[in-house]
Amino acid sequence: MNRRTFIQQSSSLPVGHLSLFQTSTERPNQQSGSISCYTEEWRRTKPDLVVYLPPKPLQRDGYNDHFLVEVTPGGDLLAIWTQATYEGARDLHVVFSRSRDQGATWSTPEELAGSEEGPGMVSSFGFPVVSRRGRIYCFYNKHLMVTDGGTYITGIMRCKYSDDDGRSWKPGAIDIHQRRTRFDHPDPRVGCKTIVWQKPIRDSQGRVLVGFSRWSSFQVFPRPTGGNRNHLDTQCELMRFDNIDNNPDPADIKITWLPNEEGTIRVAAPIEPDRSRGYSLAEEPGIVLLPDGRLFMTMRTVTGRIWHTVSKDDGATWRPTEVLKYRDGGAEVLHPKSPPPLYRLGDGRFLLFYHNHDGHGYGAGGPWDMDARRPLFVTVGEFRPKAHQPIWFSPPKLLCDTQGVGVGQESLFWLAMYSSLTEHQGKRIYWYPDRKHFLLGRYITDELLAPMKVPE
Repeated sequence: MNRRTFIQQSSSLPVGHLSLFQTSTERPNQQSGSISCYTEEWRRTKPDLVVYLPPKPLQRDGYNDHFLVEVTPGGDLLAIWTQATYEGARDLHVVFSRSRDQGATWSTPEELAGSEEGPGMVSSFGFPVVSRRGRIYCFYNKHLMVTDGGTYITGIMRCKYSDDDGRSWKPGAIDIHQRRTRFDHPDPRVGCKTIVWQKPIRDSQGRVLVGFSRWSSFQVFPRPTGGNRNHLDTQCELMRFDNIDNNPDPADIKITWLPNEEGTIRVAAPIEPDRSRGYSLAEEPGIVLLPDGRLFMTMRTVTGRIWHTVSKDDGATWRPTEVLKYRDGGAEVLHPKSPPPLYRLGDGRFLLFYHNHDGHGYGAGGPWDMDARRPLFVTVGEFRPKAHQPIWFSPPKLLCDTQGVGVGQESLFWLAMYSSLTEHQGKRIYWYPDRKHFLLGRYITDELLAPMKVPE
């Protein structure tokens, strides 16, 4: 049975199903700075830097994704990502690596969180939060062996923290339960289904803020009986860490859940046959702070377009979601069901990474088709304070493509950009997981961006 068949079958498991399995034996790995790999395929996207290349035989390191690189208080680079045998495997774990030379070489990855409580209790999707006092927190999803629809993302958040610049990590004695909404399972013993996929930003008052996707329980929105069966009802939300800069113990962290009114950042899913139920697919919010203090959010959908919304009160309320355009009255920004990361640069401009097509073409069958996740384009955005859409964008530029060549156990050829960006010591680097397998970096130079003019 192929990998896609396995995913569809495991998604039909009943609520409360306890999945018991054995985790592969961990083995030491090579230092990625040696650029040693079983294949030269990592060169296809023409990276400038290499963080991690899985060696053969692939074991718990064949899948590498949700790749977040942050500058530490000490000035090093800290990479945190999720690793496993393959995507969705039952040996998911969070690892970290460090670089002291601006990404030229990296330490051997070390496990930060895994299945230490027992087989199946996997950890995944870690993201860093750096306090102003220098403590580094890593929050991550924890699966507690109770599933809602067979998905490993059901569960809680947990936290580990570091007081030595990310070299070692201490467990936080806390289970963080997300705000429960009408979209979650009616039994409070069943965890929520959420994922944070980007690094946090700071809002207009300097508070740490991060967006996340919430999948609705099958008890609220049953799996559709027709249409695209891989679509699940989703919406975008945010969490704000109100006191994180005081270096609190994880048990004392105060979190505010936004928006105030649940269910307000949603996008209708036109591919579903029963539209009367109000199915939505709005996921993976990319959030930036505008120069006037407003928040701007992009999100992936199944409409073949990126959608966006704006908040003028630090995320408490948001405008109705709309299709993203290159400018007011301009062309729509085409994009299939794939993450569309958006970053604000130190010079005040913005970068949006996307696929620049609606999911038809490149061998894909529509905006819902995961195989539409290539090639990778970038566009430059600039703030337009008097415009309805406050960021306008340049014509796109092609960055790279996989040409449909797959790697890894699943032979993925996607450029799904669960990525991050750093600006440090004069280097602007885009960090990306190539085909959810190789972890790479690319310089985004002034020369690259100079020809990309944003309309006035």
